[in-house]
Amino acid sequence: MPFIRLKCGLDSRQLADRLKYLPEIIELQLTEEDLQKPQELLDTLFQLKQAGIKVYLHQPVTCRQIRLDIMSRNPEITSYYQWSCRRLADLCRRADVLCVIHAHYSRSESSLLSGRSASRNMRTRIEKLVQNDGDCFLWENTTAGLFSFANPYALSEIIEPLHLALCLDISHAFISLKGSNRRLKQVTEQVEKQVRYFHLVDSAGKRHDALPLGKGKIDWINLKPLLIHKDFIFEIGLKDNNDCRPMIESAQYFSRLPSA
Repeated sequence: MPFIRLKCGLDSRQLADRLKYLPEIIELQLTEEDLQKPQELLDTLFQLKQAGIKVYLHQPVTCRQIRLDIMSRNPEITSYYQWSCRRLADLCRRADVLCVIHAHYSRSESSLLSGRSASRNMRTRIEKLVQNDGDCFLWENTTAGLFSFANPYALSEIIEPLHLALCLDISHAFISLKGSNRRLKQVTEQVEKQVRYFHLVDSAGKRHDALPLGKGKIDWINLKPLLIHKDFIFEIGLKDNNDCRPMIESAQYFSRLPSA
């Protein structure tokens, strides 16, 4: 079956569950602990690549249970953000892979900010980081705040001036656009040149619900022609992280949709 493109952590049970479906792509969600064991991570990357699987990394979400934010006023978070990006960039270069990174996550400081001035401040922070490591990272949009499409200056003041390569999370965009399929398609078309990779996941459009495809309100028929020519995974919320069947069912749903 086509489109077996899955997400998991480095846990051996999760990896075994995903590998039994013979995936084309795996995205590895990393933790703080994973970055402390770079050789183990590299060994896994090389094993997956030798099996013919394309691999993407995803930066840790938190440091000491605090969500990462490139604009954080917490010195510990700022220090960890910068260190983790250097570590991730090194891993990416050594294994020839790319890493999904967030300027900030939901419920972090930047998720409460908007406006041109704050957007320019974020651009300055990101610019310093990408000067050395920008070719390794794909920047993912979130549901609210500066690096979301709820911010009218996200494109003009951050993404376009820096020519950022994007991981477009379809559900995050849908939520940030208040559940409008019309605006979702417009934005997806607008950022097409910047997007290298997609997260496909459904949503009712009100909160981060991470639904299987077909269980939310996103118009996948209308979007599919914009998605199929680039890499993507099905980033579905799982009740059991060792059972990815909702991702497989989403791949089946997606494959049945007309492509044009």
